Formats: sequence, structure tokens, C-alpha cells
Amino acid sequence: MRTVIAIALGAALGAGGLVLAQHNKHGDAAKVKMLSEQDVSEMIDGKAARVSSLEVSYGPGGFTPPHRHPGAVFGYVLEGEFETQFGGQPLRRLKAGDTFYEPTMALHSVSRNPSQTANVRFLAVILHPRDAKELVILEPPKP
Repeated sequence: MRTVIAIALGAALGAGGLVLAQHNKHGDAAKVKMLSEQDVSEMIDGKAARVSSLEVSYGPGGFTPPHRHPGAVFGYVLEGEFETQFGGQPLRRLKAGDTFYEPTMALHSVSRNPSQTANVRFLAVILHPRDAKELVILEPPKP
């Protein structure tokens, strides 16, 4: 586990291009900057792995619709407060300096900025298979 965290943090500090994510995958005022992508020697279920580091920010009231990630997510809140709920766990309110972990493919049912006046920003480091086509997989609407 220490190796994974060390790799994830190292990748987060690595150089990378800044890219805005597709707006249709994120709710109102949500922005994602790709900080780095790094192929790593670890394997995930027999597949070659990659670490992607992203900065996620939500304006006041911003959110992301229910979604999943193809790999484990390690997060660190940089500023503001962030509400999150995933994998059937209770709703959590995190503040600057708090960390979080999401297991691979856990349903992230709540991801939002509860403030109507302040921004929230966090670092998300995702350890995922290299062949993952998307880092955010939207949950299909229920009929």
C-alpha cells in the first residue's frame, strides 16, 4: 500500500499538461485539470497500470452527477468543503486538509460543493488500468 501511495504522490508532483475535462461529464461549475499521467510497473488484475493526477474544482453549488472510476482514487482537499458519498457509505463533508479513498468502480453518488459562496478544490490521484477509456464513467439514469 505504501508503494501505491508513493507512486500516486510522485505522479501528482510530476510534470503534465493541463487539460479541461469534457463538460458533459461534470455538473454545473465542475472543472478538471489533468496534472499528469504516468505509466507504472504495478499490475491491476493482470493489466498494466497508469496513475492519473487531476485537480478538480467546483464553483459554488457545483457538482458531478453519479459516476464511477476505473481504478482506486486517493484524494486530498486543497481548499473549501466537499461533500461526498460513495459505495453506500454515509455522506461525508470534508474540509481543506482532509483525505479520502474510493475503491475501484464504487458508485460515487454524491460529489458536490455544499457552499453557495465559496469554491472547493481537491487533488484526485487515480491508479487505473492503462487501457481504461474514461476516468469518469457516468451512471446511467434509472428508469
